Amino acid sequence: MSKFLILLGLVLIVIGILWSFLGKLGLGRLPGDIVIERDGLRVYIPITTSILVSLVLSFLFWLFNR
Repeated sequence: MSKFLILLGLVLIVIGILWSFLGKLGLGRLPGDIVIERDGLRVYIPITTSILVSLVLSFLFWLFNR
């Protein structure tokens, strides 16, 4: 269990570092992502980005489990 949590933490760190690079490619600003901006408040709901990442990860897991 501890190895899994360490691996999960490392994966989240790598994703966090790569997120800025992926933002330059347009990931995170896709049509369908909701951004609400008001005075002193910004809410970002990445619906389309989440679906796209989920599809890619599902495909990769399916590919590696074959």
